[in-house]
Amino acid sequence: MNYLSASEIRNHFLNFFKSKKHHIVPSAPIVVKNDPTLMFTNAGMNQFKDYFLGNQQAPYPRIADTQKCLRVSGKHNDLEEVGVDTYHHTMFEMLGNWSFGDYFKAEAIAWSWEFLTEVLKIDKNRLFVTIFEGDANENLPKDEEAYNEWKKHIAEDRILLGNKKDNFWEMGDTGPCGPCTEIHIDCRTDEERNTVAGASLVNADHPQVIEIWNNVFIQFNRKKDGSLEELPAKHVDTGMGFERLVRVIQNKNSNYDTDVFSPIIDLVTEITQQQYDGSDTKQAIAFRVIADHIRAVSFTITDGQLPSNTGAGYVIRRILRRAVRYYFSYLNRKEPLLHLLVEKLAEQFQEVFPELYQQKSFVQKVILEEETTFLKTLEKGLKRLDEYMEAITNKRLEDFPNTSSEIDFKVINPLDKISEVVNQKIIFDGTICFELYDTYGFPIDLTRLIVEEHGWVIDEKGFETELQAQKERSRAATKLEVDDWTIINDGSVDFVGYTSLETPAKILKYRKIESKEKEQYQIVLDKTPFYAESGGQVGDRGILSFSNEIIEVTDTKKENDLIIHFTDELPKNINESLEAHVFENIRHLTANHHTATHLLHAALRTVLGEHVAQKGSLVNSDYLRFDFSHFAKCTEEELQAVEQLVNEKIRANIPVIIKTMSKDEALQLGAMALFGEKYGDEVRVIIIDEHYSIELCGGTHVATTGELGLFKITSESGIAAGVRRIEAVCASKAEHYINEKLEELSAIYTQLKNSKDAIHSITQLQEENNALKKQIEQQALVQVAHLKTNLKNKIKSINNINVLITNIDNISAEALKKLQFDLKNEVDNLFFLATTVNNDKPLLSLIIADNVVTEKNLHAGSIIKQLAKNIKGGGGGQAFYATAGGNDASGIDAAIQEAEEIIK
Repeated sequence: MNYLSASEIRNHFLNFFKSKKHHIVPSAPIVVKNDPTLMFTNAGMNQFKDYFLGNQQAPYPRIADTQKCLRVSGKHNDLEEVGVDTYHHTMFEMLGNWSFGDYFKAEAIAWSWEFLTEVLKIDKNRLFVTIFEGDANENLPKDEEAYNEWKKHIAEDRILLGNKKDNFWEMGDTGPCGPCTEIHIDCRTDEERNTVAGASLVNADHPQVIEIWNNVFIQFNRKKDGSLEELPAKHVDTGMGFERLVRVIQNKNSNYDTDVFSPIIDLVTEITQQQYDGSDTKQAIAFRVIADHIRAVSFTITDGQLPSNTGAGYVIRRILRRAVRYYFSYLNRKEPLLHLLVEKLAEQFQEVFPELYQQKSFVQKVILEEETTFLKTLEKGLKRLDEYMEAITNKRLEDFPNTSSEIDFKVINPLDKISEVVNQKIIFDGTICFELYDTYGFPIDLTRLIVEEHGWVIDEKGFETELQAQKERSRAATKLEVDDWTIINDGSVDFVGYTSLETPAKILKYRKIESKEKEQYQIVLDKTPFYAESGGQVGDRGILSFSNEIIEVTDTKKENDLIIHFTDELPKNINESLEAHVFENIRHLTANHHTATHLLHAALRTVLGEHVAQKGSLVNSDYLRFDFSHFAKCTEEELQAVEQLVNEKIRANIPVIIKTMSKDEALQLGAMALFGEKYGDEVRVIIIDEHYSIELCGGTHVATTGELGLFKITSESGIAAGVRRIEAVCASKAEHYINEKLEELSAIYTQLKNSKDAIHSITQLQEENNALKKQIEQQALVQVAHLKTNLKNKIKSINNINVLITNIDNISAEALKKLQFDLKNEVDNLFFLATTVNNDKPLLSLIIADNVVTEKNLHAGSIIKQLAKNIKGGGGGQAFYATAGGNDASGIDAAIQEAEEIIK
């Protein structure tokens, strides 16, 4: 078998199926839009879902592609396992060929065999196939058709039977499904193959006997009640893991040894001066984690998903942080590393996925910001971990009774439930592990590593309990019950909303959905003027008018390419014809703001530079929000220039020309396409002066720019590394905004007693305010000096410590802090707890001399937490100084009493 590069293998696959009359399509974005069931594309079939569901007619009967996919959960793909083995990944490529009601099992099987054995020259004696054995519970027979087709190509003893788990593919709990046939390859040495039969290792998780291709034959639809119904048209859906295939062809024992990953691993070696040996050591795992994760993070950011604290953004942040943690812990790299790998990755995939190369600078900056932030968080988390460990260490082991292997829970003051001892080994409490995980982003294995270095063990069960509780809370908050579709009429959906806001229609199908908040219905019409939420534009609202009732449409969304109308009720007669009406005023205001985003985008590129690219938008009837790539805060002068340019285009009353053409024609025309959007072969182009703004867009727009009236920017801010956000209004909303501001200004003039020079008057007030503050500060210094003299007389000596525990009335927090630090500098061996109440809010403040902290094993932060319970509050701080606030001033006396007991 001749050596082939990864790029050559990919091209062989696409060219082979092109020769079999397949249309080659580009990868869909890895970030999924308009599908509530998915965050990311996790299989090659995702972009073709509507064809399988029958919601849309496939434009070609045969298709082939390579699809960017992301999986971070499921079989073998838990994020914490990626990199530990040599063949599972977060982001991967799925090579696929598809038939939509065209060819079926015979052709799919024959072409699979031809490509692997004749094109790629894989040894036939190393291949095994599996077919569905049937399932009596489902009343499903053995897949005899697939079995008989395989007998034409491979010996019968290499055709293995697989159960429902391995050889029956399902899209989800409901939807299209069917039997599948998998192709497996035995990559072991000849000696190993002669010792143990390869057939016995198929689907047994052997690292060298692996599945490389899955041919799914979609024959059924799974209903909500679990039953199966035959599909009117049968489809072929295949998927072959590109990284595994390259490993086989390049005769490697690990996916990471192929030229898919080796360029990144070599670069990490060069940067860190650490060596990758392919072993199971933590250092080798770190190399694999980085090589895998940089792909997932880079391509998702490219496709429009920025790291964040929720949803898909949280998944990306978690992947990125796992990579940071590995190089921080195991490659001795304390500075950002991942952003240095983006350019190499972009060059590597420029031919097949050029979007990363086009945005590499932006992706680098986003990743660098995330790395820098997390490295700081790591430092804070490590400091927090040290505090816990210090509290444990200072409690001597001889204070613990010898225990059996049974866990004997104990509370260690001054911190609650920190640890326990089993056979003289400290058990590090699971709730603390979870706090480090949840608050500081510490994966559990990082905490485990640090704790084990001290000879301790963590409370795994306690951590899992806290983690599961969090997951349950999350599930409960987002739980959604969705019924099966009830079919009323056959037919496809016709969207007429570009030219009309009302139309006669009939209901094709409906279903009920229930969430924690309410019960709703989703209705699909054969014809609709309702624009479904897409491209940043919100969905239309309106009514469905029947002969004797009117039902309000509260929202319109897309599920894949299906237009769904949300209502709070169903009509009494579901079969009755209706009139669908969009609320005209809301639609027109929304269209104003959508056209304004196009004018704004072009103005930003003119004023700031052509590096500006849209990174997200929200367009509704009240305002527009536009996110764009730019690496500095916009100056007032720049914003004014942008605003002025947009208003010039509005006053010019330019016609908004909308054309439909092929995507290639549109791009030749100079149309801007948004990264992360999936466009068909035919696209809609919005032209506002061909020398100013040409964009691909499916949204609704005004006829001429003059309809916008006036454009006004209301805010500009940063939302992520390299991403700025502008919010703005136009037309009547801009008038309303300006009138509000004029009213505010009028109120200010009134407060300033109609001063003709408001700025001068405000400056005067600020100067007077600063002068008064200085007077108060001077008075506070006098108060502190006076108090200090009186308090020195109240100091008592207890156990060779100068103790002062007292309540002080009428003192600010700042003055109290100065008083404590002054006394600490003037009095040796000081333990000074002060309490006070400001605006009914109690405050505890504790300062301890450094030598007392060391000699007496005291920690101000730990003590203050304990005392804060008396005032129903919380706090913390350093070993020598800490504060706590609370809600119950009546507990101050109890706090003082407890402090006295502690010091005694």
